[in-house]
Amino acid sequence: MPKYKFEQFTATRLYGLVVAYSPDGQYIAHVHNGSGQFNLWLIPSGGGFPIQMTTFTDNTLRGAAWSPDGGYILFMADQNGDEQHQLYQIAASGSWPEALTNKLDAQHNITSEAFSPDGQWIAYCANDANPSNMDIILRHRDTGEMRRPMPPGKLYEPAAWSPDSRYLTVVDVRSNTDQDVLVLDVRSGEVVNATPHEGEVVFFPGPWKPDGSGFFLVSNSGREFNGIAFYDLARNAWDWFETPDHDVEQLVVSQSGRLVWALNEDGRSRLYGKDLATGAALRLPDLPLGVIGALDIRPDGERLAMTFTRPGEAANLFEYDLKTGELKRLGQSMLGGIHPEDLIEPELVHFPTFDGKMIPAWLYRPREGSPSGRYPVVLSIHGGPEAQERPTYAYNGFYQYLLSRGFGVLAPNIRGSSGYGISYQKLIHRDWGGAELKDIEHAAKYLHGLDWVDSNRIAVFGGSFGGFATLSAVTRLPEYWAAAVDLVGPSNLLTFVKSVPPFWQRFMKAWVGDPVDDHALLVERSPITYVDQVRTPLLVIQGAKDPRVVKAESDQMVERIRANGGEVQYYVDENEGHGATRRENAIKWWRMSAHFLEEHLLDEPAQA
Repeated sequence: MPKYKFEQFTATRLYGLVVAYSPDGQYIAHVHNGSGQFNLWLIPSGGGFPIQMTTFTDNTLRGAAWSPDGGYILFMADQNGDEQHQLYQIAASGSWPEALTNKLDAQHNITSEAFSPDGQWIAYCANDANPSNMDIILRHRDTGEMRRPMPPGKLYEPAAWSPDSRYLTVVDVRSNTDQDVLVLDVRSGEVVNATPHEGEVVFFPGPWKPDGSGFFLVSNSGREFNGIAFYDLARNAWDWFETPDHDVEQLVVSQSGRLVWALNEDGRSRLYGKDLATGAALRLPDLPLGVIGALDIRPDGERLAMTFTRPGEAANLFEYDLKTGELKRLGQSMLGGIHPEDLIEPELVHFPTFDGKMIPAWLYRPREGSPSGRYPVVLSIHGGPEAQERPTYAYNGFYQYLLSRGFGVLAPNIRGSSGYGISYQKLIHRDWGGAELKDIEHAAKYLHGLDWVDSNRIAVFGGSFGGFATLSAVTRLPEYWAAAVDLVGPSNLLTFVKSVPPFWQRFMKAWVGDPVDDHALLVERSPITYVDQVRTPLLVIQGAKDPRVVKAESDQMVERIRANGGEVQYYVDENEGHGATRRENAIKWWRMSAHFLEEHLLDEPAQA
């Protein structure tokens, strides 16, 4: 295999989670960082010359919605990763973005269906009135009139308008695993709970049926996995539509009545669909190993647009023609000249943990070449924690560069991960630093049992919750690691639960713990409590503007390690938040992490 430079692995164009057809189906709005920051672009359906709509350098574009007449695009963007999204609109024919909100210390969030179909209203949520709550706001397009139609004191998210613009579905969010779907009658102000229930149940609204008779929703009511249901507006009741043994995670419907959904099948994406009029299954592509990031269907139901990532290709924009069966690339994401055959696909493996559960994991094995036959390995812990390591990460440049340098990578889905049933996901609740740390220990033991792994050269790596897990590992399981990298990870659960964004506070007791009632538990589970046991060289990277895991979480850990004479490198990025959004900064974070691991786990020196 050629010895590629680090820069070749990061010479990629990354696509954001925005894909939206124009109302006439002629254009696809999407987001990528080809300009150095995530900006809004348009490309003709079927392919053609891409048009850059915004030129942000500090602002990161996060979501977008077309006006019903196709004349404008509404979008939200934050600044320097602070996640305080403001709303803007721009003419689809090209213009300068016009700010619709300017309260810079508040979040303003939209979905792709922010506009009422009659074009009169924009629906969004914001915590501008009270930082601890998210209100639903209806803004009149012409007059600027603003209404707050929902009772205050909750965490609401808008979803989708009915075709006649009379109803808006709203999510009442109580936790990651408990929501209700509310139906707001915009004319009368009446609110109906479409999903009354007891206990914790996931309910998220999907698109309305084109005839306005009701809407689809995603739920795990009485099930381990999220299925599809249909809520009948006249009956005020819902019934199951599809109940697969995997999570439904994307759901779109065309005006012509074609429904398409994506399933998460052991981490990979699969597409399914039906014609609502006939019930016939749609012919959809058999996708290779990879993950759909964003999905939309053209209004006429003839084409699908999606971002798709696979091990040999960074996220790219694709369009599928339901008539011809052609799956076409509309963009270019791999720019570094690396031959696809030199990239490595992961193997799905399972290893036993302390209580008999089998932990799923993606194992990346380097190609043969070590004189000793043994290789260093990076144990990579994903964030969330209620998220999932998937083969979408197989190409992020970082893993593939490490593989090219002779590292292996094991990326497990420890307890608390999503995608394996709600019972498995909820195991992390009020148990941070508990049983999942034993899963991490058993991951290390699994690596010790592989004949090609050098057990003296195992590193642990992670960001966000994965950073917390990394700090837990190096403080409480110090004997396993030769190096460690923590990106924006909490170090002290007592200070962490007090410093999260205000509208998260309502979740923290059930999710992590209460700083008063659970003081002893949070102290016991905090990496900072065991900082004297650190003996692993550690790299810590932190965004100064991080609103989720504030800089003080990294500061206190680094200060204590240095006071103890430990080996720690610390980099604070003054212009980023919970992760890097500018392309140059993201590459710097990955380069620093890779070279730190090379320095401590390889015999030959890291590249300059």
